[in-house]
Amino acid sequence: MSDILKIGKYEFNSRLIVGSGKYKDFATTREATLASGSELITVAIRRVNITNPKEENLLDYFKGTNVRLLPNSAGCFTAEEAVTTFRLMREATGIDIIKLEVIGDAHKTLYPDVIETIKACEILKKDGFTIMAYTSDDPIIAKKLEDAGADAIMPLAAPIGSGLGIQNKYNIAFIKDAVRVPVIVDAGVGCASDASIAMELGAEAVLTNTAIACATDPIKMAEAMKYAVIAGRLGYKAGRIAKKPYATASSPIDGLIQF
Repeated sequence: MSDILKIGKYEFNSRLIVGSGKYKDFATTREATLASGSELITVAIRRVNITNPKEENLLDYFKGTNVRLLPNSAGCFTAEEAVTTFRLMREATGIDIIKLEVIGDAHKTLYPDVIETIKACEILKKDGFTIMAYTSDDPIIAKKLEDAGADAIMPLAAPIGSGLGIQNKYNIAFIKDAVRVPVIVDAGVGCASDASIAMELGAEAVLTNTAIACATDPIKMAEAMKYAVIAGRLGYKAGRIAKKPYATASSPIDGLIQF
């Protein structure tokens, strides 16, 4: 049954987005990405080559596949840096779907500077970009980003690369209620069950990098994430039972055989 993820003008069959960092080489990046079933792989355009044809280029490894590159602005600390980076990238590659991230704390938490992110979002939207905005798990900021033109909101579940899983389920639910655009849980996923929980909470998709790239077997973990996202999405759509403080018999007690 079709269950298309729509982000701006783009449509995807997979609801898992993967990253390209921390792999031992581009070949492993490709193999894990294909095993994940993802159609989007995010790449830090200030750190990984996708524009210089004279150097090893990540783009070359995904030719002939249905995987689309999602450039991100990791390494940018102001709205101006992010806007300039994406404008130059689009000129070189023609790619106009982006993951916007402006980091406020580069040393410990890697938390986003949400004020600079909103500024950049407003400018980039006027430039015609499809914007997926990385942010804190604050529903107020999420709404402001939507108003600024974000086509998807990407709240962190926990600090980037921490593997701590979803630390505040309520805020993910609050963000889901606050915005109409897709909510994509980003950062902090450590294992397949974390991804499934995110989807069960109602997130439209999950982005994970470190949990796959740094796993003992990245290929197997990528496949596990694929099925976790599918299971979590199906569970959310099925509708879970209400939680109760006491036991409820699974078989009715009326009409029992009397001895």
